[in-house]
Amino acid sequence: MSRHITAAEFVDALRVHGVQNVTGVPCGHLAGPWALFDRAGELTPAASEGTALAIAAGWELGGRMSAVLCQNSGLGNLLNPLASLLLPYRIPVLIIMTMRGWPDPGDDEPQHAAMGTSTTGMLEALDVPYAFLAPEKLQEALVHAADARAQGRPFFLLVPRESIGKAAEAPSAGVPPVGERLTRARVVSALMTQLTDELLVTTTGSLSRQAHHERDRPGTFYMQGSMGHASAIGTGLAMAHPDRGTVILDGDGAFLMHLGTGSTIGASGARNLVHIIVDNGCYESTGCQASTSRCLDWPSLGHGLGYRSVVTCDSEPGLAGNLRTALTAEGPVLLVLTVVPTPDEVHPRASASRSLSDIAERFRAVATQTTTSAGTDPTAAMETRARPALRGGGRSSP
Repeated sequence: MSRHITAAEFVDALRVHGVQNVTGVPCGHLAGPWALFDRAGELTPAASEGTALAIAAGWELGGRMSAVLCQNSGLGNLLNPLASLLLPYRIPVLIIMTMRGWPDPGDDEPQHAAMGTSTTGMLEALDVPYAFLAPEKLQEALVHAADARAQGRPFFLLVPRESIGKAAEAPSAGVPPVGERLTRARVVSALMTQLTDELLVTTTGSLSRQAHHERDRPGTFYMQGSMGHASAIGTGLAMAHPDRGTVILDGDGAFLMHLGTGSTIGASGARNLVHIIVDNGCYESTGCQASTSRCLDWPSLGHGLGYRSVVTCDSEPGLAGNLRTALTAEGPVLLVLTVVPTPDEVHPRASASRSLSDIAERFRAVATQTTTSAGTDPTAAMETRARPALRGGGRSSP
C-alpha cells in the first residue's frame, strides 16, 4: 500500500467526482494538485480562504461544481462565509484542507497547535460533514462528499500532511541571473542595517526567517501564523506609540490577504509608520505559487488607500536611498520592493531559538520603553521622521 496518493491520481479522482473549477490559498502539502489544476487553466488563486469559499459559492450558484484548496490555519478565514453563506443558503462546496498541528501538535510549528487540535471540533459544532483522506479510502471519502452535496451541504476532505505527492516538474526556461535585481536577502539585510530603535513587525514565512537570520533584535516581533495581519499589528503599535518609529515588513501575498487594512493605515494618518512590501510575485514558502500582485499598480493602490507617500524600487543601486527615503518621510509610507524569488534560501524560524511567548515578552519590554534604545530623544526622532519625502529619481511619489 502506497504511503500517499499521487497528485495525478488525486486530481483525476476529483474530476471524475465532477469538480470543474478550483480556487484557494496555497499549501505546500497540496502543491501537487495545485500545480496540475493551474497548468490545466482550472485554478483561480484567491487572496484569502474566505474569498476562495465565496468564489466557489459563485461557481456553484452558476451551475459549476467547485472545490477549495487550503490548509486548516486558514479555517478562521473560512468560518464566516461557511456559517453565514454556505449553510443557510444550502450551497454545497468541497473544501480540501490540509491538517497542520494534527494529530500531534508537537510534531508541527507552534503556531499551528491551537487550530490543529480544534479543527474537527469546529466542524462538528457547525454540523458540517468531513472525512480524513487515506490512500485506500479516497473514493469512499468522495462518496460521502457526494451524499453531502445531494443534501445541499458543504463537505471537508481533511488531508494529513504528506498524504498527496508532488506534481512532475513543468518545463522551465531556467532562472535568469539575479544581477542587480533585488532579492529577499538583499532587501532585508539593507533594512536591518538602517534600523536603529524602530519597532519592526515581520510577516509570517520567509521574511520573518530572513529578518531573524540577518539580525536578531528584541525590537522585532517575528510573526508566525496570522497571515495577513502584520500590517494591522504594526498599525496598532504605531498608534500606541506615536513618538516611536514603526516598520512593517510584509509580503505581497500577505498584504493582499487583508488588503482592507491598507485603508485603515491610510485613514490612521500614522506619521511614524512605514509599511514595506517585499513583492516576489508568489507564495514562496509553499512552493512559489503565483500571487496576483502582477496585476497591481502599486503607486496608484498606495495613494488610493491613503498612504501619504509611495516609494518603489526594483534594483540594487536604488535600494539604500529608497530605504532612507521611506524611513525618514512623514508616514504612513508605503515602500514596495520588487524582488526575485529565492525559494532555496531557507533559514530557521525565530521559534527555533526561543518560544513564541518569549518573543512576545521580549518585544513588549522594548515596545513599552519611554525612551529609544539608542538614547535619542523621541521628539527629535519624530521631527526627523516628519521631514518630507525626498523628491526626484523617478521612484518616489508623494
